[in-house]
Amino acid sequence: MIPINLLPHREERRREQRRRFGIMAFATLAVGAVIVGVVHQYFANQIEYQVGRNQYLENEIATLDRQIEEIKKLKEQTQALLERKKVVESLQSNRSETVRLLDQLVRQIPDGVFLKSVKQTGTRVNVTGYATSNARVSTLMRNFEASPWLEAPSLIEIKAVTVDKQMQNEFNLNVNLTREKAEEAPTGQAAGKPPAKG
Repeated sequence: MIPINLLPHREERRREQRRRFGIMAFATLAVGAVIVGVVHQYFANQIEYQVGRNQYLENEIATLDRQIEEIKKLKEQTQALLERKKVVESLQSNRSETVRLLDQLVRQIPDGVFLKSVKQTGTRVNVTGYATSNARVSTLMRNFEASPWLEAPSLIEIKAVTVDKQMQNEFNLNVNLTREKAEEAPTGQAAGKPPAKG
């Protein structure tokens, strides 16, 4: 019987297995490193792309904010111009109002009545003055009521006072301007003359 020694063969086989295991482990590590590198690069590219998009959006938002500010300023300027236009139109439409008011005061004041002050606030006119009697004040109010440019006279106060050593009745009353009637007046109608009735 021939003796066979298997120990070196087994040892050689173990060394071969260890070598193969080392190669497989190294290959696995290399593949894992490549996969990690590829994934890292992918996510780095995605992050860089998203940062670029965010920067683009921030720039666009800043541009839109500037445009919104400009639009807001333009709206404010437009509103200011509209307000000015409204004031000019109001002055244009009522420019003859003062003339009509003074004309009516001259036409409607009866004898024995003297005006001290006339103050207009919108369509309301405050009139103060002196009259020789209460009847003169009543006549003045009736004349205002009959005027096509004045309406709704209301007496605020009347009291007896001494002016230049003479007894007078000091009065304070309000009367309204009638702009609507003025607009309805026919063309060529004089400011102080009422429209023809009937």
